[in-house]
Amino acid sequence: MTTVKRPLRVYADTSVFGGCYDEEFKAESVRFFDELELAPDAVRGVLAGLPPDQVEIVGTSPESDGLRGAYHIAVATVSGVDLVVSWNFKHIVHFEKIGGYEGVNSLRGYRSPRIYSPREVVTP
Repeated sequence: MTTVKRPLRVYADTSVFGGCYDEEFKAESVRFFDELELAPDAVRGVLAGLPPDQVEIVGTSPESDGLRGAYHIAVATVSGVDLVVSWNFKHIVHFEKIGGYEGVNSLRGYRSPRIYSPREVVTP
């Protein structure tokens, strides 16, 4: 039996985009997006070559709205991402919050994404 490895699904919180314009977070934020650009042309061209009806646009839903009151990463969780990347150390990338997300997800039957800052996922 051959298994096909699916691509890693990453949810970049808006703080990562904003980090490109903040001196404290600029280096890693820019590197995060640069590493996406370093993918081979064939890989980067996959999205551009897909028919529009096969492209997923992640947004809110009644399901994610139901979780939103419980925590900040509801859309990412409901969308089934593997990894959340954020500079928000108060509400997202915080050991107490992560434990809470995992507890809520377990109770509600969701798989928990891994949560990191861009500093932890880019190559030096």
